[in-house]
Amino acid sequence: MQVHLVAAGKYHDIDFARLELLKLFAEHAAIRTSVSSDYADTDRIAAADLLVTYTCDLVPDAAQTEAIAGWLDRGGRWLALHGTNSLLRFADDGKVDCPDDNPTFMALLGTRFAGHPPIAPFKVEVTRADHAMTRGLRDFSIEDELYLSHRTAEIDVLLHTSFTGSCPEFRDAEWDDPQVPVLYERRVGHGGVLYLTLGHCRGHYDLRPLSRFWPHPQHCGWNYPVFYELLRRGIRWGLPQLD
Repeated sequence: MQVHLVAAGKYHDIDFARLELLKLFAEHAAIRTSVSSDYADTDRIAAADLLVTYTCDLVPDAAQTEAIAGWLDRGGRWLALHGTNSLLRFADDGKVDCPDDNPTFMALLGTRFAGHPPIAPFKVEVTRADHAMTRGLRDFSIEDELYLSHRTAEIDVLLHTSFTGSCPEFRDAEWDDPQVPVLYERRVGHGGVLYLTLGHCRGHYDLRPLSRFWPHPQHCGWNYPVFYELLRRGIRWGLPQLD
């Protein structure tokens, strides 16, 4: 079974996330994994049973987006994590814009990142208890980035939280959303997308050039067994032949 991992981008400890994901793939002797730092290797994606992405401010170009869409339509499965749906632009007034520069890609994913409040604990609720990703799980609290996104297509929310308040660093600052997706599924052709927004991580040097040194490394969801359980279930969702 072939897994292709795209792990790259800004403002996160990508090396940490990449290694943790590779450890999870290595729990299955039948998985063979290829790794890249962008979406350029469309041949690898086309040959994969499962695409896994952990990125921030990194999106494919038009031809690569078309290749991913065709792969999904033929039955490919995509486990998208954390910042996969993010585009960030730092404006002169200090605000962070999240432009709609690749609407086709964001429509495939089903959401487009728009901001997050400061990292703090929040409660995640089970939206659908009858799905393989959530069966047997209870509501839980976690400290992570609470991702706020605009929906770009129909999605099936499996886990959610709620948020009313301000994200002062972002252009879309004010929010009142009773159902913020934390985990959702989206069918695309014969394939599909499973998106898990949790999993922020940052080391000392990951905010350069915005900040020379970040004093407090963050592993957020990676500190919680429930996050690893969701990742393991996500791998099985993408590779049902593991069962």
